[in-house]
Amino acid sequence: MKPETSLLTNDPQLHNLPLDSGHTALTPMSQSLLQVLELRRSERIFSSRAVPMTMLAHLLWAACGVNRQETGQRTAPSAKNWQEIDIYVAQQDGLFLFEPAAGALRQLEQRDVRAATGWQDFVASAPVNLIYVADLAKMDQAQRWEQKFFAALDTGYISQNVYLFCAAQGLATVARAWVDRPALAQTLGLRDTQRIILAQTVGFPGRATHAAPPQDGRADGAAS
Repeated sequence: MKPETSLLTNDPQLHNLPLDSGHTALTPMSQSLLQVLELRRSERIFSSRAVPMTMLAHLLWAACGVNRQETGQRTAPSAKNWQEIDIYVAQQDGLFLFEPAAGALRQLEQRDVRAATGWQDFVASAPVNLIYVADLAKMDQAQRWEQKFFAALDTGYISQNVYLFCAAQGLATVARAWVDRPALAQTLGLRDTQRIILAQTVGFPGRATHAAPPQDGRADGAAS
């Protein structure tokens, strides 16, 4: 689905994403790809300011939205076109599942589950946490090592799309693997065939505070 279009639905659990409501929430995409790559980085300080729905809609479309309506193929590559990666979205107003074909978010929970999406201290207050989940049932003809490899590979494509969108739009983001997967799987209500691959936090940049350096003089080892 192109970012200028959106499907309508009568399903009360589906929230149509405002992809066709104008681009006022977005900064002009006039930067070259090389300029966007220059800006790409991981950031761990987030403002509590909410991400506008229009911006979130375009972010999710960039992540793995449908860009070829006739075939249903997406913005991110997918091994053998399995399309096995689902994106769960945790916000203050609840838990949602992105449905690319409908261009919509399906509400799964009304409670705030952001704190369950990782052990980092910022996840509970950052406005958006994305959870990338692989459905191995869609890869049932592959061997287990292939399932793990391609699920991780396909998640990487999606995560990088999010990184590039955030760089272009002035958003902060960081991909995270430090997750209590069994507990989060229960929170998400995952099936036995589903596996949590990665989480990614998104929001507006926050204001840095200067913490005292560790007494042993070592850096914290955070990735950039």
